[in-house]
Amino acid sequence: MTPSLADKLSNSTAPAVAASAAAATAIDFGDDTSEWARDGECDDPRFTGTGVAAELVDADLMKDATDCRAAVEAGTATLRAAADIPAPAITAADIDFGDDSGDWARDGECDDPRFIGTGVAAELLDADLGKDATDCRAAVEAGTATLRTGATDAPALVDIDYGDDSSDWARDGECDDPRFTGRGVASTLLEEDLKADATDCRAAVEAGTATLKGDSVGDTAAATEFDYGSDFSRWANDGQCDDKRFMGEGTDKKLLAEDMFGDATDCKALEAEGKVTIRPVYDPAYAAGAPYDGSAIDFGDNKSDYADDDQCDDPRFEGPGAATTLLDSDLRHDRNDCKALFEAGKIVLLP
Repeated sequence: MTPSLADKLSNSTAPAVAASAAAATAIDFGDDTSEWARDGECDDPRFTGTGVAAELVDADLMKDATDCRAAVEAGTATLRAAADIPAPAITAADIDFGDDSGDWARDGECDDPRFIGTGVAAELLDADLGKDATDCRAAVEAGTATLRTGATDAPALVDIDYGDDSSDWARDGECDDPRFTGRGVASTLLEEDLKADATDCRAAVEAGTATLKGDSVGDTAAATEFDYGSDFSRWANDGQCDDKRFMGEGTDKKLLAEDMFGDATDCKALEAEGKVTIRPVYDPAYAAGAPYDGSAIDFGDNKSDYADDDQCDDPRFEGPGAATTLLDSDLRHDRNDCKALFEAGKIVLLP
């Protein structure tokens, strides 16, 4: 009896499926601790194939077991040649973390500017280099921080034109110049105070409590202009906007805090094409419209371990004033920070 076409197809595919299943048994897939685990795509950079995500990060190595096992068994993913597998990241044992003498040490975020990742604070100061050992070590060991390439010394300070003391708020102990950021800077900033609070701002910079914003170096941009940043992201110039300050069809599937300000060319081009827009809270014009009324919001209490650290740790909020790492356990437990930052236009309540 002549076998049917269906029988032939079944017989021809069976060995391939069996081979894929056999291959899967020989692979250590790891676990499912990746942020992208169980999303239907293999996110482990050791694999290649149609079942593998287009964008892969070293932090997901051996952390998407279920998806990758399924893809291998389905024949849509195979293990890369050993030479192509990313080398293990630098381990904590390889790094001199310094000490805990920084003002922000032991606050649950790595504040050392030598590091990058989701476990690193959004605002970094040169003064904290090598001074947040416990937090940074924990973040590296948890896979939420890595040492920047070539990161050994603090970034060079730029020559700053502080201007004069003509502001109404000059010499009040806070830097009121909107070109600066940091805990030594006033929460409400006015464009009219640009270059008009020299004494306070100089003192804050020298004390490590203020830094010049990236878009203000050389006084090339006004404080109310949006800062697209530069192209330092590893995903820069790939045709997608990888900066999480943007939203729209042109943004990438995976938006990481470490890529903020790091994909300027793509994001600017896609914005011009109408494929991405700036999330309103990240537009300087939003903060310029402060104060905002937060009376309708239940901010909860102040019981979070990270309360009163000048960042909102409540995961219901987003914006430049929100902490990089947000925990469900802090929901409604960072009242003072979140209320102040909401009213200042630095965060918004998520829908």
